[in-house]
This record gives sequence, C-alpha cells and structure tokens, in this order.
Amino acid sequence: MKTNDYVKFVTQQFVEYADQPKSERKKKRLEKKEARPPAINRWFGLIPLAFFISYKKNKKRFMKRA
Repeated sequence: MKTNDYVKFVTQQFVEYADQPKSERKKKRLEKKEARPPAINRWFGLIPLAFFISYKKNKKRFMKRA
C-alpha cells in the first residue's frame, strides 16, 4: 500500500467519524466497551482467572464452616 493510499484511507475514516452525530459515537463506544471481556481476563488470561474464582469459592465454603 502506497503512502498516498494510506492517507486517503485515513482521511475517509476521519470524515465518516466526524459526520456521525455525537450520540451515535457515544453509543458505538459503549457497545464496544460492553463487548470486551473482563479486565482481569484481558490482562492475565484464563488460568489466573480460574484460580481467582476457585479461591473465592473455597474461601466462601471455608467461612461457612467456621
């Protein structure tokens, strides 16, 4: 891709974004934010998340017995 093509593409994307109403931009931003996985999952992956969940579960079970 040549530089001129890239500049043209970026300009088109910017103009499309700027032409949208502010409420529509906010709505899209919120939808995108809600679609993301939880932060702990994004940062550390599934294995630490599984350990954390099992720790909380075992902690609750232990507290009930005590």
